[in-house]
Amino acid sequence: MRFRKKVTRLKDSKNGSRTAEQEAAETGSPETAQAGRGQAFQTLLSYAKPHKRTFLAVFLCSFFAISADLLQPYLIKIAIDDNVLEGAEGYRKLVSIGLFFLLLAIVSFVFSYIQTNLLQRAGQSIVARLRNDLFRHISGQSMSFFDRHPIGSLVTNESSDTETINSFFTQVVVSLVRDGLMLIMVVCFMFSLDVELASYCMLLFPVIFAISIAFRKLLRTTYQRARSQWSRMIAFVAENLAGMSLTQAFHQEKEQTRQFNEKNDVYLKANIREVQTNVFFNRSFDVLGNVSVSLIVWIGGIAVLGKKMDFGVLYAFINYIRLFFQPINQITQQWNTLQSTLVSMDRLWRIFSIVPEVQDPLPKETKELPAETVKGQVDFNHIRFSYVDDQEVLHGLDLHIKPGEFVGIVGTTGAGKSSLVNLLTRFYDVNKGSVQIDGIDIRRLPLDSLHRIVGLVQQEPFLYSGTIVDNVRLFRDDISREEVIRACKLVGAHPMIQRLKSGYDARLSERGSGLSSGERQLISFARILIFQPKILILDEATAHLDSHTEKLIQEALSLVSQGRTTLVIAHRLSTIQNADRIIVMKDGLIAEEGTHQSLVQLDGYYAELQRHARRSAQSVAESR
Repeated sequence: MRFRKKVTRLKDSKNGSRTAEQEAAETGSPETAQAGRGQAFQTLLSYAKPHKRTFLAVFLCSFFAISADLLQPYLIKIAIDDNVLEGAEGYRKLVSIGLFFLLLAIVSFVFSYIQTNLLQRAGQSIVARLRNDLFRHISGQSMSFFDRHPIGSLVTNESSDTETINSFFTQVVVSLVRDGLMLIMVVCFMFSLDVELASYCMLLFPVIFAISIAFRKLLRTTYQRARSQWSRMIAFVAENLAGMSLTQAFHQEKEQTRQFNEKNDVYLKANIREVQTNVFFNRSFDVLGNVSVSLIVWIGGIAVLGKKMDFGVLYAFINYIRLFFQPINQITQQWNTLQSTLVSMDRLWRIFSIVPEVQDPLPKETKELPAETVKGQVDFNHIRFSYVDDQEVLHGLDLHIKPGEFVGIVGTTGAGKSSLVNLLTRFYDVNKGSVQIDGIDIRRLPLDSLHRIVGLVQQEPFLYSGTIVDNVRLFRDDISREEVIRACKLVGAHPMIQRLKSGYDARLSERGSGLSSGERQLISFARILIFQPKILILDEATAHLDSHTEKLIQEALSLVSQGRTTLVIAHRLSTIQNADRIIVMKDGLIAEEGTHQSLVQLDGYYAELQRHARRSAQSVAESR
């Protein structure tokens, strides 16, 4: 059973800049958080349910391995108390006990080995499934989710937090099973040897419990403080690496190094404090164990001297009292891992608890719009939209685009241009009004159908790590290599690709580094020809290109826009001068619309934008 089948939606933050942790902290009282943690823990355990036979096998292996370990002191007790060396058969009995001792050691090794392998396999399988579910859940989120959650934080969730969950199953669980079982069996062996002496040992449990309670809050506080300082230091490193060019340009290396050293020193002190607390906690049990052994030797020694107890019983008891503290130490040493698990579990729970704002329509509300029947009419019907409550971006905008029409959209930053793109691609949903394609509200179209109809070329086209062919056909094997090459030739990308060492098999690194902005754009245009969307959107696709590359893009644009409804959000007005219609946006509304010529003659806001663009271009030319 997966997290997403059990959880309810968290309230969205009203401030998009707040972190997920801040949002979660505001969702309820500590009691609510505790209840959520309990439910998250139950759901986490549901991932282990398919492996219940494996865990049963782990328990049985632990039982046999521990039994073999605990029988070894008992054999020594027999050898001492039964005087096996006496008589003609003494040597043979001693050899038999020695061979049996060796057999027990082998049995313990074999079952411990099997137990470890079974548990590791189960733990890795559980975490692999958890990672798959988490990645699928994150991939299915709306764009508003990524506005509120930094990418670095999500990477930590997918890697570090899931690995911590793995440690829980492979370390904490094995400790609870093996060490808990060993503790119970040691107590049983002690009572079988001497009830009175074992009863004295039971007085240790209240002392152990008191020590654990005394250290519990201190351990949690030091752990959380160390983890908090660690997170701050990592966030600082990530921020500085992302802005390294700015740091070097303004010679801020020394200042940033100073700030890093400060954060590193704070983390060092917090970490040392955590280690000291854990060492003191664990050594307290060591001291208690040694004191207990001394008392057992004293009490048992008096009994042996008084002929009330055999020496072999005392010897075995001393071994068992040492073994008694071993599992307690092992369990307490898993405290940090358990704390890490609870923190990671809370983080994953918050992610899994978020239901996408944009979802496929219910079956009874779904409308089918086959791609081959799409005409390409787009209607924005009195739409109102805001990314953040009380900060509306579009104010009742009404826009209707005919099938096959080439529409340019211009305006200053913040005018609402990109919001139109986000709504048409349904990255977000409108607050009021509707967006329609061929008269059908896009909220009634399945998302996969909508994204086959609407194609998007962004200002910074994203390229994956892979070959040119894979990036054009987006890893779809049903699209042939010949189709990819034909599309690249049509948009003018073929000569550029041919210059690469491996041609179409050249492997691109992350985000297509090594290619210019224009070359990446040409590859994105080739994608359009491959996937043949009926509606094409270009979002500032020529904003940062030189004049030569812009000309190539213009030629590619004229090709890919044929027979398609095309919306071009333009930073450079030259890109949309030949558009059928130009929409001029200002403050979330349509200020003007018409052809380039008619808008220039109107001498309004569009003409002002054009004059400003000319002055900027002239200033750049004069500065060279």
